[in-house]
Amino acid sequence: MFGNKNKKEKLDIITNSIVLFFAILSLFPLYWLLTSSFKNSADVVKMPPDWFPKTFTMSNYVDVFNNQPALLWAYNSIVVALVATIALIIVSSLAAYAFSKLKFKGKNIIFIIFISSLMIPKEVMIVPLFRIIQNFDMVNTLSGMIWPNVATAFGVFLLKGFFDSIPDSLREAAKIDGASEFKIFYKIYLPLVKPGIGALFILNFVQVWNDYLWQLIVGQDATSKTLMVGIATLMQDLNPNFAYKMAGATVAAVPMLLIFIFFQKYFTKGITIGADK
Repeated sequence: MFGNKNKKEKLDIITNSIVLFFAILSLFPLYWLLTSSFKNSADVVKMPPDWFPKTFTMSNYVDVFNNQPALLWAYNSIVVALVATIALIIVSSLAAYAFSKLKFKGKNIIFIIFISSLMIPKEVMIVPLFRIIQNFDMVNTLSGMIWPNVATAFGVFLLKGFFDSIPDSLREAAKIDGASEFKIFYKIYLPLVKPGIGALFILNFVQVWNDYLWQLIVGQDATSKTLMVGIATLMQDLNPNFAYKMAGATVAAVPMLLIFIFFQKYFTKGITIGADK
């Protein structure tokens, strides 16, 4: 009995050690990015490398914000990602509730068409999508970056599973009490799918924040560039100041880390609910 217990403890120690090793390994690029942003350019490429900066300097960050409109880029990125994500959550939750709980003609066929659109890569639709944005005079505007990211079926697909897991008896009881359809959706069902909304918020916010290709095509003006596009221009520059570029990349990565830290509870809860089902 004790022998089996000791073997299990040893196996747990070995397993946890392996997981810890790979966790540290996966975080190393982030560590290298952050520490390199506080180095001089020569120290970033020196061999053997300095695993920890010998001298800290903030000049790289000062140069990024003084020499480039980084604050404007950050503002554009936050507005685009936040507005697109909130609009997507509103539209997707309403559509997912309708597909899950309401009965109407052709519901299954329409839902299949919705899901089928997920198999079409966005790159295939770039040219016709850009022509539509052009016709609506949305080139070089934040609106042109926002609304195409709202018209996706992924949020409907994700949230429908959460609505399906909630019993229909709640809706029937609320209707007997005289509640309207929208009140049932807003007051009863929506609070119960918060984990799914949190997971969708993280996934879509990250996707829109990193949507480099579409933002590059639509935001051609210097004032309409997002942080990802603006930082990419630093990477393409012939200036060999690698620490300067590392600082710009760090500025672009920090908001993603903060979003995940603040919403990880809902994200992990949403994942585990799906696993339990």
